[in-house]
Amino acid sequence: MARVFIDTDCGFDDMAAIAMVAARPEWDIVGLGLVAGNAPLPAVTDNAARMCAFFGWTAPLHPGRDRPLLGPLVTAQDILGEDAMRSAGRTLPPAAARLSPMHAHDALSAAAQSGPLTLLALGPLTNVAVALLADPGLAPRLSHIVWMGGSAGAGNHTAAAEFNAAVDPEAVQVVIESGVRFTMVGLDACRSVPVTLADVARCRSFGGERAETLADLLDGYVRIAQGRPMALYDPVAAAALVVPDAVPCEPAHVRAECSGTATRGMTVCEFRLRKATPNAMVARRADADVVVNLMLDAFASASRRIHP
Repeated sequence: MARVFIDTDCGFDDMAAIAMVAARPEWDIVGLGLVAGNAPLPAVTDNAARMCAFFGWTAPLHPGRDRPLLGPLVTAQDILGEDAMRSAGRTLPPAAARLSPMHAHDALSAAAQSGPLTLLALGPLTNVAVALLADPGLAPRLSHIVWMGGSAGAGNHTAAAEFNAAVDPEAVQVVIESGVRFTMVGLDACRSVPVTLADVARCRSFGGERAETLADLLDGYVRIAQGRPMALYDPVAAAALVVPDAVPCEPAHVRAECSGTATRGMTVCEFRLRKATPNAMVARRADADVVVNLMLDAFASASRRIHP
């Protein structure tokens, strides 16, 4: 069984991505690191506790950074809601947080000492950068980092920058320069995977209160796009981990813009290999049917779960 540590800012699409990995018997989630991003860290922590209780996830929760390496925290609450879990009705039931006393960056380092480890990063890369800076021996022990973030084209937080990259571009650059095998699943790939109200209806068809809760959350997420199909984000990175063929990647040289007034947070991707040595694999498209089916299959399984 392959081991994966997931670092997350615990919005709706993070939940869907984690559920997709948790549903795969070949993957063992050894820890969940929590980072501020979609919402401040207390909201992220509360979401994580609710998700673990609802889905029955048993991996330890490790609190991490509540701000980027430099500057103030920017969140996505104006789009995703105060708790980053916008819903059309039901929400995940309250649950007590069972937090590990080990900080996320220490937990990642410790997990990497126990054997081959992949990291799935679903938010800003702050915790990951702190871990790499604090433990110089970590990079050789990490097999692979798969990150949902960045863009080879236009941004969404700004004209140039994708949100996760814009929150902490210095962290992105630290991770890229670490030399760990790095896959970037950015806006290009995620925008090729739309979800619609038809997918909400399919989720409701699973039946029962748990399916209704998940459908209401998916409904709230889809309606962010105000009548248009909504791009699916973190689940595309999860698919790149569990079904790599569904998210083809190309070699590129990637760097994060850390200083530009209008371009801070931009991930500059050079695909012309004669111009620069590749340091990453970059996804620019994905098989939408495969990704959406993986998510809904995970939700169907969770809908059948008997609540303890």
